[in-house]
Amino acid sequence: MRIPRIFVDLPLSEHTLFDLPDGAFQHCCKVLRLKDEHPVIVFDGAGGQYRAHLTNVQKRSAQLAVETFEELTNESPLQVTIGQSISRGERMDYAVQKAVEAGVFKIQPLFSERCEVKLNDARIEKRVQHWQQVAISAAEQCGRGIVPEVAMPMPLANWLQTCDNMLKLTLHHHSARPIREYTLPESKQVALLIGPEGGLTEQEVNRAQEAEFRAIALGPRVLRTETAPVVALTALNLLWGDI
Repeated sequence: MRIPRIFVDLPLSEHTLFDLPDGAFQHCCKVLRLKDEHPVIVFDGAGGQYRAHLTNVQKRSAQLAVETFEELTNESPLQVTIGQSISRGERMDYAVQKAVEAGVFKIQPLFSERCEVKLNDARIEKRVQHWQQVAISAAEQCGRGIVPEVAMPMPLANWLQTCDNMLKLTLHHHSARPIREYTLPESKQVALLIGPEGGLTEQEVNRAQEAEFRAIALGPRVLRTETAPVVALTALNLLWGDI
């Protein structure tokens, strides 16, 4: 029997009963067509997960009976925050999804000079909600007990000044050093800057260097903006993480 794994945006505790939120109800009871007593695994993003089962399944509602807590030990020992220049459509979705699967701690969308995506305030909020849902779905699928935050977008220059007590890296295949030549700080925190589809401008690269970001290369080939997070996170976790 397949046991679905569901994120619930409510604080969970053992041996409790509560109404299933609308989104979880639609997925469990309308899409998957689960019935009374069907087992599920639920998590609230605080770490760990719970065994549970559905009960009182009706046409428009259902309840979740939470049973026992299970600790998870699959979070990366690294805390990698990716500053991801916003790309168009499915490319950004792919970057968010795969970064979560690869163990990212936080995703900071960035507006950069060559960013082709223009968003007003209303659209920004909707896009962040969408990207956060992509992160939730990825966390459900890959078994994480924590859902990485997708923050509100900000200008690249502003973000560069917020990365304190971190190993600061930016992907730049010209005049770059391999990752293995750097030393991880005691905080085990890494800030990783990834440019847009057209790359960072020379001025942005200079600003990053002034903010003590170091250029790294991930091999001799140029990576797409949506591929770079996966390759970089894999390399970081091979060196200092859990791969």
